[in-house]
Amino acid sequence: MARPYSMDLRERAVTTVERDGTSRRQAAARFGVAVSTVIKWVQRFRRTGTVAPGRMGGHRPKAIAGEHRHWLIERCRSGDFTLRGLVAELAERGLKVDYRTVWAFVHAEKLSYKKPFSPASGIAPTWRAAARNGAATSRGLSRRDLSLSTKPGPRRTWRRCADGARAASGSSAKSLMATGT
Repeated sequence: MARPYSMDLRERAVTTVERDGTSRRQAAARFGVAVSTVIKWVQRFRRTGTVAPGRMGGHRPKAIAGEHRHWLIERCRSGDFTLRGLVAELAERGLKVDYRTVWAFVHAEKLSYKKPFSPASGIAPTWRAAARNGAATSRGLSRRDLSLSTKPGPRRTWRRCADGARAASGSSAKSLMATGT
C-alpha cells in the first residue's frame, strides 16, 4: 500500500488554494500531484480543519469468533459435514457468513474432512482391481488392462500429393481423393 503524501506538501497545496486564491488545477500542476488529490485535500480541510490523512489499513476482526467459533470446531470434529451445510447451520444460529469465510476458517483450523475411498469407475480397472486379478506386471498395469478409451490412436503421417498439397494418411474418402487413389 502506498504511503500518504507528506503533511508539508498537503499544507502548502491547501494554503495556495485557500489563502492565495489559486485554482485547484494550478495548485496540482505546481506541486506535481493529481487535481483530484488537491480537491480532496481542500474538502478535508474545509470539513475537519486539518489536512492530516485518515487511517490506512487496519485489522478486520474474524467473522467467526467466540461462541460460534467453539461451536463450529466441535461441529467439524463430530463428523460428516459440507461447507455449504455449515453456512446454513451458522445462519440458523444467527451468524450470517458466506462460503468463502467458512472455507477460510476450516482451512485455518485444519478441520478438513476427507471422504472415504471409493472406486473411481467400473469401466476401466484400477490398480487394485488389476492386481487382484493377477494382471499387473512389475511396472504396473499391462497394456491390455487399460481401457480402450485411454489407448492412443494411430499417429497421423503427412505426405505430399501430386499437386504439392499435403494429405493425411488414412482410409477416409477425403484422404483418398487428396492422394488421387
